[in-house]
Amino acid sequence: MKKNLATIALIASAVMNTQAQETFVKEVVFPAGATPEQKIEMASRVVPSPQQLEWQKLGLTAFLHFGINTFTDREWGDGKEDPNLFNPSDLNTDQWVRTLKEAGFKLVILTAKHHDGFCLWPTKTTPHSVANTKWRGGKGDVMADLRKSCDKYGIKLGVYLSPWDRNAECYGDSPKYNDMFVAQLTELLTNYGKIDEVWFDGACGEGPNGKKQVYDWPRFREVITKLQPEAVLAISGDDVRWVGNESGLGRETEWSVTALSPTIYAHSAESNKRLGIGEMSKNIGSREILAKADRAYWWPAEVDVSIRPGWFYHEKQLPKSLRELAEIYLNSVGRNAVLLLNIPPDTKGRIAEPDVKRLNELRLWIEKSFAQNYAQKREGNRVELNQSKPINAVLVREDVRKGQHVEKFDIEVKKGKNWTKVAEGTTIGNKRILRFPDVIADSLRVNIKESRGKNYLSSIEAYNITMPEAENIDLPAYRKLDSKEFKLTKADGKIADASKLFDGDNKTFWQSKNSKGSKSLTLNLGKEANVAGFVYTPREGDDKSGTIYHYTFETSLDGKNWTKAELPGEFSNIVNNPIAQRVYLKNPLKARFIRFSALDEIEGRNFVTIGEFSIITPQ
Repeated sequence: MKKNLATIALIASAVMNTQAQETFVKEVVFPAGATPEQKIEMASRVVPSPQQLEWQKLGLTAFLHFGINTFTDREWGDGKEDPNLFNPSDLNTDQWVRTLKEAGFKLVILTAKHHDGFCLWPTKTTPHSVANTKWRGGKGDVMADLRKSCDKYGIKLGVYLSPWDRNAECYGDSPKYNDMFVAQLTELLTNYGKIDEVWFDGACGEGPNGKKQVYDWPRFREVITKLQPEAVLAISGDDVRWVGNESGLGRETEWSVTALSPTIYAHSAESNKRLGIGEMSKNIGSREILAKADRAYWWPAEVDVSIRPGWFYHEKQLPKSLRELAEIYLNSVGRNAVLLLNIPPDTKGRIAEPDVKRLNELRLWIEKSFAQNYAQKREGNRVELNQSKPINAVLVREDVRKGQHVEKFDIEVKKGKNWTKVAEGTTIGNKRILRFPDVIADSLRVNIKESRGKNYLSSIEAYNITMPEAENIDLPAYRKLDSKEFKLTKADGKIADASKLFDGDNKTFWQSKNSKGSKSLTLNLGKEANVAGFVYTPREGDDKSGTIYHYTFETSLDGKNWTKAELPGEFSNIVNNPIAQRVYLKNPLKARFIRFSALDEIEGRNFVTIGEFSIITPQ
């Protein structure tokens, strides 16, 4: 017992002796036997690397999904595409970068290779690249064009290189493919100047041999560190963390200091399983989680979302409304994260005009919203306000160079002698924006209710934000058929639950029977209609079980003779982005009956669910 007490005393002494001067850059390993309180104290001294700090200052970054999928109208290619399909008629990377620069973006990431394996630079590793196309006589190089444009307009350049490659014959032969991947990475990081962000997702499928690829993450990191030492490694790296969704939402409690272990580390799977946490977990940095952890990381969040429903350009899609983008900005940048907004170039090779217009609207809204700071003289955590102007938002920052500390706070305003609480929050970090109803007051104060040691608020600002009007964004040439006359006539599930398919509530859902094989439902539309497509909406909520992955869609005039529509048949990326899936036919078909069949579920379960199901028709 005396020996145990002595050990604990030594640990406590070591922690206390280093408290005043020591910080831990990017990571801290807790001593064996450290108490929960000691772990929290040490976690409070984890700070970002210089590269991470500079990255967090960016706030707004851009993704450019461009490639073979742009020309096949798909989200995920299968790697069997003819390279000659890639043929932009007016590729203009100056237009891309100029548009982004004017919209306030500071870094742009190009999908140099997506899951289909098609490379946008003339690589020596595969014939599946721009070098094997008619575009520019096989002499084109999208990466080189974009590098020149970024230099011209003063924007940083990042690169996305998909680890998953559905074209490479060696994929699944782990050592051989890893060699090929390193060669591709080396080309990109050697031949195109300074790269500021390298973006790997964790997508991993089966190779031609039926085996799953085992990625050599440490080796990939070594290549990046050697060739581009100032670049941050995102998502499957240890510099930048995926927020856990593709909806544009940061957590309300978003810790940059987390016990979640990055994929790049060999111990990550075991560690995360032991702690019961993953990328999508709501709680990855609380006291309770850290108490069970053996280490903590500075691993800040990046929120990736597309301006359109899909990640690649599709003619039959429109950009999100300004209201949606404003909400995304406040719920990402305003929740201690960096927003990575995808803007996909079209088949001409340009950012489409509707997207350019929306980006300009977003820039103007941000500039107007944060142009006038009504917080004036500051004393401690209290500021004087311009008493003639109402405020409805407060922006607070911690000095993250010294770590992240605030666990809980509230905001009060004073008019006359009385203080009134108008908002409350948990974490702050690099930037936190809280909104509340308009109020005119003479003072404002931020009350820190809970903190991990001393906190350092670097900024307290007050604004009046006007949110854009909500609007319904849909293609003007199409509408949803009225479902009042729809009748579910046949289904691999309860027909009595048909109303849940059309009740306008994604939280209620139709569920198929639990059995192996495909699951189908047949709808009688009530009358003959021009069917232009359909909308499948997954069930809403944390439980995504039953979400459909592959499907078929058929039409019939008599319910006996069926025509199978030529469609991708895959809700690509729905596991990460479970939003309404709009699928359009190449040409509308006359039909009175439709048959929708789910071939499989995202995790291989034996049942599927549908939150809402709609039929699209021309106006």
